[in-house]
Amino acid sequence: MTAAARLQRLHDAGQSLWLDYIDRTMLGNGDLARRIREEAITGMTSNPTIFEKALAEGNAYDAQLASAPADLGPWERFELVETTDVRDASDIFRPVYDATKGADGYVSIEVSPGAASDANATVEEAHRLWKTVDRPNVMIKVPGNVQGVEACERLTTDGINVNVTLLFAVAAHERIIEAYLNGLEARAKAGKPLDRIASVASFFVSRVDTEVDKRLDAKIASDAPNAERYRALKGRAAIANAKLAYALFQRKFSGPRWEALAAKGARVQRPLWASTSTKNPAYRDVMYVEQLIGPDTVNTLPPATLEAFRDHGEVSRTADRDLDGAKRTIADLAAVGISLDDVTAKLLVDGIASFQKSFDGLLAKLEKKSGAPAGAR
Repeated sequence: MTAAARLQRLHDAGQSLWLDYIDRTMLGNGDLARRIREEAITGMTSNPTIFEKALAEGNAYDAQLASAPADLGPWERFELVETTDVRDASDIFRPVYDATKGADGYVSIEVSPGAASDANATVEEAHRLWKTVDRPNVMIKVPGNVQGVEACERLTTDGINVNVTLLFAVAAHERIIEAYLNGLEARAKAGKPLDRIASVASFFVSRVDTEVDKRLDAKIASDAPNAERYRALKGRAAIANAKLAYALFQRKFSGPRWEALAAKGARVQRPLWASTSTKNPAYRDVMYVEQLIGPDTVNTLPPATLEAFRDHGEVSRTADRDLDGAKRTIADLAAVGISLDDVTAKLLVDGIASFQKSFDGLLAKLEKKSGAPAGAR
């Protein structure tokens, strides 16, 4: 099998491949367009960490930053470059969006981490980004915390595409699905169209194993007689957790409630597998792709993981395979004193803090270029 054929087979299995990366060079030199043609890439995600890396490498942004109005602070300068990149990327993906009648071809842009604890601020910023990018195939990323649930419902009602990010817990995923359904129903009740609204629920994967494995390692170190029992659970939590999320998705987007919305043109809110690079070198480098393949899913892949799958990935329907085994894994973890609820709650807090740190670092870099205080707006 050719390398490109592996990616096409993955796409044909019902999983959309979105590139978890963006920079201005690839937008302008034809590399992204080539990936769409040759690698079955049908979307793209961005976040402050990705933009921090893009701005730190090369000089692709220097000309735009140099020509920006002098009174813009680092925040406005960042928003200027990120909305330009996302708009240009959306234009490159527009043929995918058109060919799929709005089912795919999306580019995501994230509200600032500072808005994460305020639903009103999240909604306000989402509307501003939506208006600034001004493309039907942009998705606004909002966090999957309590405030994000409210924001998702309001933005869906308003007809804005939403990518709910930083989902770790199945219970949080269910709240987000409910928010999406509520938003669609409110929109339908108002007589507004549903057929061009898209949403994904970004369920983070590898970070769950990183945190659970750390806790298992602590138990191995302190409880030698049961070390093998703990070792047997390493590297299993993340896939099990994600499979339970996929089962939830299948349940919620079936039955009379969903069928009434689908009859009006509504689309399912697809699970998006995020954080799919393998952090532990002892694990197979494409395990978080291979073990979560199924219809109506998205996998957002960093370039290195994409290349690894092109080289040796295997394709079969796995996302809804052995659900009983996934439930047993979670139960076995609980039996040794590892609560997945505690793990996922910590990961959400850590995730928001990590994006805030990247955002602060990004603004600091722009501060040096503009001479304005990093918090200036």
